[in-house]
Amino acid sequence: MAWRHNRWVRRWLVVIVFWAVPVAIVAVREIQDEMSYNIVDRDRALTTWQLTDAQQAAGDAARCHGKPDEARAAGCPADVLAANAPRQQDAIAEFALRRRTLFLYLWHAFVGYWVVPAAFIFAVGLVVAGIRRALRRPPVVKRTVQH
Repeated sequence: MAWRHNRWVRRWLVVIVFWAVPVAIVAVREIQDEMSYNIVDRDRALTTWQLTDAQQAAGDAARCHGKPDEARAAGCPADVLAANAPRQQDAIAEFALRRRTLFLYLWHAFVGYWVVPAAFIFAVGLVVAGIRRALRRPPVVKRTVQH
């Protein structure tokens, strides 16, 4: 195996493994920040109820609170649940789209900040190794003297 005998390949492996640490830290923090914002936004959309004036006057606002399952358990009328369901489904779909977009962004960032630099460093190392091998002096041939 080449990496057991080639000191440069071992050094390259160490560099890319250590370079993975800051890339992973940035990725995890980005996921935490963005997903916390997205979760709050989704929950706000799911727990906000839009009621007509007649529904407000009937006292439905007291029974329609929380997420749809909580509101159903609290006795929220079916017409209020049905009227708010498309907006809540849109919020769930928007959350899924944001999550998918975040992970695609992070995949591109991983490739751009870790895979590409690792490949570039490896390619530079191959070029340097090739140049060093080409410039290496040929072995000295000892001539024996014949009598």
